[in-house]
Amino acid sequence: MQYCYMRYLILLTGLVGLSLINYSVRANDIWIDVDTSKHTLSVMQGDTVQTVFENVAIGRFGTTWFKNTKDDKTPLGKFRVGWINEKSRYYRFFGLDYPNRETANRALQENRITQETWRSIMRAINNEKTPPQNTPLGGYIGIHGIGNGDQEVHHQFNWTNGCVALTNEQIDQLSEWLKPGVMVEIH
Repeated sequence: MQYCYMRYLILLTGLVGLSLINYSVRANDIWIDVDTSKHTLSVMQGDTVQTVFENVAIGRFGTTWFKNTKDDKTPLGKFRVGWINEKSRYYRFFGLDYPNRETANRALQENRITQETWRSIMRAINNEKTPPQNTPLGGYIGIHGIGNGDQEVHHQFNWTNGCVALTNEQIDQLSEWLKPGVMVEIH
């Protein structure tokens, strides 16, 4: 009985989450499109490209729909910028609201997280807070610069622990577009 109830809650929560994502991106809204196969990050306004940043780095082991702590993979999906750290060791860090509702629902269905962990993620999301960053799904996913890192390494390899990285100069340019609430789609 409890299993059926949880599946119903997951389905209902997922539907509410999807409707919020689709509803809240209007034709003139700024959003970010990260194409992990082309290694580009595009600033979009509705369907119009405003600017494109090339040679972005992602997780050293690629991408996944099933991110776990310390797997060094970049999660796929739709997220929102949740916070900005101007004093990051990676120059500037735009934190994403990962794990989001869809990620948590999928992980619970696959028994990769407990119901308690799922509830803590949902509680944060429903209260418009940053989801817990220390779950088995990982955390501290964002868009950032390279800080004092090696530009040659950045240009030749995917090197992050799951984030999307640009050069510090690109982050400076991107900063005019990014603020909390901006949607980021990683595919």
